[in-house]
Amino acid sequence: MAITLITGAIKSGKSEFAEKIATVYKKLTYIALSDSRPDDLVWQEKIKIHKSRRPSNWDVFENDDLLYVFKNVSGPLLIDSIGGFVVKNINEDDNEWKRNLLLLNKCLIEYKSDIIIVGEQVGWGLVSEYKIGNIFTERIGEVLKDITLISSNNWLTINGKAIKLDDIYCDI
Repeated sequence: MAITLITGAIKSGKSEFAEKIATVYKKLTYIALSDSRPDDLVWQEKIKIHKSRRPSNWDVFENDDLLYVFKNVSGPLLIDSIGGFVVKNINEDDNEWKRNLLLLNKCLIEYKSDIIIVGEQVGWGLVSEYKIGNIFTERIGEVLKDITLISSNNWLTINGKAIKLDDIYCDI
């Protein structure tokens, strides 16, 4: 079992890179971790683009509840993207958030097959003027830090290029 984490900014190429490295699996479950947002035309266009790139031999599981997904799938996974977990838990108080984050980490550690996770890098710029934006930024940072600690492969995508963070890692 190996966990690979691929992070990057919006339009950095993280999903495409994840899809490229996932082609080594003959069978894979692609977890589209989001609610459907049928009235959001921009979101629907993004979904259409993502769908057009997926090989036909991948099973697709569209769900916004990642903890539920872990109980109902097996084999290699590609989770795109872990920010959906944060969104699903955005209104939880800090105690419930911590509980769900611990459950996520437990599910990841105990999963019996390889997992590729796409994650959003945020917080490199301005601090949001909205409380919910700051909550998302802090929580996605927590999730990515936790996953990095249990991942065997950590990548950062920038401008369509991928940098293997494990090759430049140093303790802080």
